[in-house]
Amino acid sequence: MRVLIVNTSERTGGAAVAANRLMDALNNNGVKAKMLVMKKETDNITVVGLKDGWRQRWHFLWERFTIYCHLRFHRGNLFQIDTANAGTDITKLPEFQEADVIHLSWINQGFLSLKNIQKILKSGKAVVWTMHDLWPATGICHYSADCTAYQSVCANCPLLPNGGGNRDLSTRIFNRKKKIYNNSGIHFVGCSKWITDQARRSALLSGLNITQIPNPIDTHIFYKKDRQQARLHATLPADKRIILFVSQRVTMERKGITFFIDAIQKLAAQYPEMKDNTVIAIMGGHAEEIQPRLALPSIPLGYVGSERQIVDIYNASDVYVLPSLGDNLPNTIMEAMACGVPSVAFRVGGIPEMIDHQKNGYLAKYRDADDLAAGIHWVLDEADADEVSRQCLQKVGASYSQRTVAMKYIEVYNQALAFKNYKL
Repeated sequence: MRVLIVNTSERTGGAAVAANRLMDALNNNGVKAKMLVMKKETDNITVVGLKDGWRQRWHFLWERFTIYCHLRFHRGNLFQIDTANAGTDITKLPEFQEADVIHLSWINQGFLSLKNIQKILKSGKAVVWTMHDLWPATGICHYSADCTAYQSVCANCPLLPNGGGNRDLSTRIFNRKKKIYNNSGIHFVGCSKWITDQARRSALLSGLNITQIPNPIDTHIFYKKDRQQARLHATLPADKRIILFVSQRVTMERKGITFFIDAIQKLAAQYPEMKDNTVIAIMGGHAEEIQPRLALPSIPLGYVGSERQIVDIYNASDVYVLPSLGDNLPNTIMEAMACGVPSVAFRVGGIPEMIDHQKNGYLAKYRDADDLAAGIHWVLDEADADEVSRQCLQKVGASYSQRTVAMKYIEVYNQALAFKNYKL
C-alpha cells in the first residue's frame, strides 16, 4: 500500500510534527508512506516539496488579503479564519498518481483550495483526512469556541465584524464544502475523542465515516533519561526544581500564558521558598518577552530545533505546564509523558483523554489560575514522583505507540480503498 500524506508545513506546528511521526510509524509497519509539503526544509527522502515557491507564497498572501478585507481591515482574527480560496493542483504530481491513498492532514494557508480538494476527490483515489482542528467540519474557523452554528449551517460568524450576517463568508464556504463532501467517501479521523465528537455533530460530515485515532510518538526518540545528565546536556540548573512551559510562540494567548503567569505569581506568594529552589524554563519563540512578568526565576530557551536537545529539556524538567484554552491532542503533553514527566493543564479539549487526574498529571479547572497553581504544587510537593512518572510511561506505551496507531490507520485505509472499489 502506498500512502501520500499532504500537510502544509514539513516541520512547523503540531500537525507537521504529527504528520512526520505518522509517516515514520507507517513506514515502520509495512506501508510505503511519503509526505507532500508546500516547502521542503530537510533532506528527508520521503518528503517532497512543491516547486515554484513564489506561487505558493502568492496563494498564501491572496487568501490572507481577502480575509483581511472581510475583517474590514482589522488583523484580530486574521489567522483564526481560512477560506481555501487559493492553492495548488497536486493531482498531476507523480507522488500523487502512484499513491493508493491520499491522506490529507493540515492543508490550509494557501496549500490546497476547495477546488483542489474537489479535484482530489474526483481523481478516484481513496481519501482519508485527519482533523488536527475543526476546520474540515466548519465553514471557516479552526476552533468553534462556544459557537454551534456548524451543527446546522454556519452563519452570523462571531469571528467576522458584527457577526457577519445571516449569509456571511462562513455560510458561503460552508455550503461549498457541503457540495464537495456530498457522496465523496472521505474517511475523516479525529485525533481526540473531543474533536471527533464535535465533528460528528457537524452538518457537513453527516453520513460520512469518522474515526478516532490518536497521534503516534516514537518512544525510541522520546524516552526517560537520567535527569541530572539531561540537565547537564540542556545546560539547566542541577540543584533547582524546573517548571517547563512550551509554545511555538510563547506570547500566544490561546496557549494560556496569562493564566500561567498568574499561577506562578500565586505560587511565589504562597510558597516564597520557591524563589530559591525553583526555576521556570521557557521553550519557544518570544520567550524573553514574558521573563520580566514571572514571579519566579526563569530561563528563556527560545526556539529549539534539535530533537535531541528537546528530549533533554523535557527530561530535565520536574513538571510540564500547558494552560491551553483549547487544544486537540497536544504533542507536547505526549512528549513530556514519554519522558516520564507529568503535565498540568486545563480540563479542556482532548487534554482530559491524555492526563488521568492525579495519576499521571493534574487537570485544573478551566481558566482557573488558582487550580493551575494547585496542580503545579501537587506535582512538585505532594505526588509520588516515581509512581506518577511510571503512570506517564504506561499511558504512552498503551495508547500512542507507533505500532498501535499505524495498525488503526491501516484499517481505515483499507476501508477507504474498499469504498472506492465499491463505487467503481
